[in-house]
Amino acid sequence: MATGHIPRYVVAADGSDYLFSAMVVFFVIIVVLIGVGYLTLHSVPEKMAHENNHPQFQLVGILALLALFTHNGLFWIAAILVAGFQFPDFATPMKNIADAIRSLGRSPVPDAVPEAAQHEAPVAESTETREQ
Repeated sequence: MATGHIPRYVVAADGSDYLFSAMVVFFVIIVVLIGVGYLTLHSVPEKMAHENNHPQFQLVGILALLALFTHNGLFWIAAILVAGFQFPDFATPMKNIADAIRSLGRSPVPDAVPEAAQHEAPVAESTETREQ
């Protein structure tokens, strides 16, 4: 039989299929690359929050993890928004105001006077009052 006109991708008589083998390797590589890309995409909010030393880093991580396991894009969008914007810090100015008000209300505490000095102090005061 003349097999010269049969293309190379047709299975040979020994069962070797080069096209199938190449497609298996290609498919495995593509699946791994898609998986790595998917996981890298889901870690973008966490990387953003980590680089900016975001105070809500744990919240961003939880939202990204929820998005990864539930395949719900809303969690991932929320994680990106939380990581991208710094919320105003209202606690620190309020604490400073409270500390300032607290320091205004404090009266200076007198030092502890030893007992020997306590007995002498009224005598000294009484002599001063007599002199006036």
